[in-house]
Amino acid sequence: MPPVAAAVIRAGTSRLPDTLRATGAVALAAVPLAMAAANRSSPLVVGLAALLFLSAGLIEDARATRIALLAPLRTPLGLAALAFLAWCGLSFVWSPFPALSLRTAAEFLPALISAYCLARLAPGRMPAWAPALAGGLLGAACLYIVVDLAADLPVQKALGARVAYFIFNRPLLTILLVAGPLAAVLYQRGKRVAGLAVLALGAVAILRSISGAAAMGLMAGAAMAAIVRLLPRRFGLGLAGTGLMLALVLAPVEGDLLDRLMPEAVHDRLVQSSSRARVAIARSFGAAVAADPWRGAGYGISAKFAQTPVAARIEPEFRTLLAVGHPHNSFLQVWAELGFIGAALAGAALLLMLQRLALLARPQMTTALGLVAAAAAVAFVEHGAWQGWWVAGLGAAIAWLREVDASA
Repeated sequence: MPPVAAAVIRAGTSRLPDTLRATGAVALAAVPLAMAAANRSSPLVVGLAALLFLSAGLIEDARATRIALLAPLRTPLGLAALAFLAWCGLSFVWSPFPALSLRTAAEFLPALISAYCLARLAPGRMPAWAPALAGGLLGAACLYIVVDLAADLPVQKALGARVAYFIFNRPLLTILLVAGPLAAVLYQRGKRVAGLAVLALGAVAILRSISGAAAMGLMAGAAMAAIVRLLPRRFGLGLAGTGLMLALVLAPVEGDLLDRLMPEAVHDRLVQSSSRARVAIARSFGAAVAADPWRGAGYGISAKFAQTPVAARIEPEFRTLLAVGHPHNSFLQVWAELGFIGAALAGAALLLMLQRLALLARPQMTTALGLVAAAAAVAFVEHGAWQGWWVAGLGAAIAWLREVDASA
């Protein structure tokens, strides 16, 4: 091969990883806007971004890329997470609906792998312009949601799509996760007005919507960030750990506690959030946990929980609401499907995560614990635990969170 041709090929090959990473950064930046346009699109967009960063890493330095992906899995946190996933897989053995368990895993695992690869490979390797682009696209998503809601959903009507205000709940929950870490990156790089604008637009869109879970996550995340910023670090970490462990430990009796302690006046104020139904659902799944506390009914079978053998062993008044699809509490879903062992492994992973966050400097810890509090608040009241769009949103948020750490 002529020397000139060889030099051209080498130059093109050396530029390819940068091109792939730049394209991956665009995909990562577009996650909130893509979700606003199609509210289950984040697994596809995050998967594409992860594939682009992975390809760039393998072309540039395959060994370093393997180390970046595999080394965290050998840490205590990584081993706890793998043990939890292994228990999920083992529960297929006693799952009354193994095909349903497999379908649930087929949605969850690709999103989880994509989120993990993106969070490991994107931070510190994105172009300098990526955060500003992400801030602009997130702002565009927020403005679109606010305007469309204010105008009574004209876009959905024009497209012949389903016309319902909750159509934006998933996009807003994704914005809730991404806005804080992205704003922190912008703020850290001197773009303070842009960072504040991201937070403000995200808050306006969330509060303008009907998503009570997003509003609750916003308040929890903001409160935790303020506590970590203003009070001793140990207090913030202790509060986060206490909150997570109480949410997990008390999940099986959540329904009974709320049934006894929640005044009717509060239910009346939360009538749009279906609080009475949520309490009844929590009581039903709590009864199922009590009937099979150790191993659970099997991974991913909540959609058919009313047909499981354990459902036949509980009182008739608790069986009906087992058919709702999931308990609207991820902590309770882990108990119901994976039992005490699954809950213990999840608790160990959460505590080890906090141990890792304790090593961060205060600015990074503020953002990280704010994200933890927001995500935990949503998980306590909202969707099923294994939904791919939620996992993908978490992956995007963690990628920006680690970008804060990488830029420090």
